[in-house]
Amino acid sequence: MNVDRRGHLNKYLPFSLVDGPGNRFVLFLQGCNFDCVVCHNPYTIDECNGCNICVDLCPDSALTLGTSTKPDVNHFACTDCDICIEVCPIDSTPLSSYVTVGDMLDKIRPTAPFLSGITVSGGEATLQPEFIRDLFAAIKNDPDLNHLTTLVDSNGSAAPAVWDMLAPVMDGAMIDLKALDADTHLRMTAQANGSVLASIRYLAGLDLLHEVRLLIAPGLNDSIETASKTADWLRTIDESLTLKIIGFRKNGTRPVASHIVEPDAEMLTGIANTYRAAGFSDVLII
Repeated sequence: MNVDRRGHLNKYLPFSLVDGPGNRFVLFLQGCNFDCVVCHNPYTIDECNGCNICVDLCPDSALTLGTSTKPDVNHFACTDCDICIEVCPIDSTPLSSYVTVGDMLDKIRPTAPFLSGITVSGGEATLQPEFIRDLFAAIKNDPDLNHLTTLVDSNGSAAPAVWDMLAPVMDGAMIDLKALDADTHLRMTAQANGSVLASIRYLAGLDLLHEVRLLIAPGLNDSIETASKTADWLRTIDESLTLKIIGFRKNGTRPVASHIVEPDAEMLTGIANTYRAAGFSDVLII
């Protein structure tokens, strides 16, 4: 455990009710190895390359040319208008920062009595496994924090060795399954899904699969046939899995997703009922 271990942080939320059970402190790490068409936080994908396009366009003059490879940020002047994110040509942000495990413990500690747990998301959290391991280990070894559950929200791309590294200090993982069909997954994420399917099965075997998240994007993966085939595959792992049906939302997405409509309640209910009919009882719609 190294409290000086650094991680690349996009932002954190001191309270969240949608990133795992209960009231959670959530870290969104910077960097992702998928390029999802439906991504609702694309500014977490890449690392700022210091092009400085955003500096002159910031209406609050919160950005200045820095001495490093990215602009310096005056957080007191920043009004979170998101213009720097909107104009970024590489799906990044000048607002990300490097933090240590100790830094995050200091952020968590004041509200710990009111929290249920910690979730590390992204971007793709498992691209920084050592940071997660040391953060979770520090939480588990701190008498004021060890009541907090520790979860990872992941696209499932991590190798078994990464999950083995995290397993001793992680209470569970929430895995996004965009598509069971390989071609559909490639079209949605620009990556193959073999590692995702392997992670779901591997984590279930470790009893660390908290839930499988199924994002529904009309025109891409919304058919009842798709749901039925996915249910058949998941049933080979465990019918007691928690499944979360998540409707695509346009908020925060890139122009590449402009043609995708938001699913209505009837569509999501029909898909959820397909999983229930296949034997899954713990199916939630959000």
